[in-house]
Amino acid sequence: MGKLMGIIGSIVLASLLVLSGCSEKTTREKDLEKQVADLQKQVKEEKKSQEHKTEEQMLKEDIFVKVVDPTNKEVIKTIDPKKLGYKTDQVNYKNKIEKWARNLARGTEKRPGYDQRMIPDRIGTNGQIIKGRPRRILEETELAERVMKASAKGGTVNLPLYVTESEYQSAEVQTLGEVVVASYTTYYNAGVAGRTRNIELSAKAINNVILGVDDLFSFNTTLGPSDTAHGYQPAEEAVNGKLVMGIGGGICQTSSTLYNAIDKLSVKYIEKHHHSVSVGYVPKGRDATVSYGGVDFRFQNTIGVPLLLKGYTKNGVLTVEVRTSKKYKAQMS
Repeated sequence: MGKLMGIIGSIVLASLLVLSGCSEKTTREKDLEKQVADLQKQVKEEKKSQEHKTEEQMLKEDIFVKVVDPTNKEVIKTIDPKKLGYKTDQVNYKNKIEKWARNLARGTEKRPGYDQRMIPDRIGTNGQIIKGRPRRILEETELAERVMKASAKGGTVNLPLYVTESEYQSAEVQTLGEVVVASYTTYYNAGVAGRTRNIELSAKAINNVILGVDDLFSFNTTLGPSDTAHGYQPAEEAVNGKLVMGIGGGICQTSSTLYNAIDKLSVKYIEKHHHSVSVGYVPKGRDATVSYGGVDFRFQNTIGVPLLLKGYTKNGVLTVEVRTSKKYKAQMS
């Protein structure tokens, strides 16, 4: 194209020189004008052809989006926008990416998601801090937007992972048990071995759990599986309005006792469910049923100070206490 432009320039210059010598167009002048017009047309056609080629080349280019886990730099997925229809139907393509991002965050039946509920830290038997697990959230909307933006030219996208650690000072842990700010007691038949064992295990699971400021507490996540592998035994439990035998029957008494204790404070409830039948250990409407892998009892510590949970069982008596440091107690009043 540069060569053509040079030829056109030479012809135009020659035309100007000829025209400067006379006022009427000669045959030579007309020939020069025609050559210039023909060459200009050729330039336009070549330019159009080049633009068309560039567009075709872009369509044929192998453009990929690599999605990387920033915690270990591992490529967890390579997306082919062209194969998924980015160029032909962006609305459908976006729907596919959003669905994939949602499943990646929340998980599927075959694979756990990136989202993880917090497992609170706790105080061990020797006063040491036993670390749990921070809360982790994969922002699926942000992930989908990043992939959509990168799909035009390709590139690398980092997962937008947000991790929240428990908010408390480790140096103050030993004082968190100083004062009781809320408590509740329920009763059970200690002669029923299976139910007694399940209440004891679940009370032990929440004992000495640290709840930092704004921490999210999940009863199911804190306990873990309530199955035989973890020591739980068969006992009566409420299912669809009936009392039936099931592994872990009795843990709902612990979750309900905890609810009645923590409800005396200004916490924010995330999830809470009632039994399908009335239970005798708490007043009607004051229960909080749970089922591992199903319904849960969840709340957020919105008190503004760190808390310590205590769970005690003895001779058919279950007590759950909520404690904190003396200096924090003053802040709460």
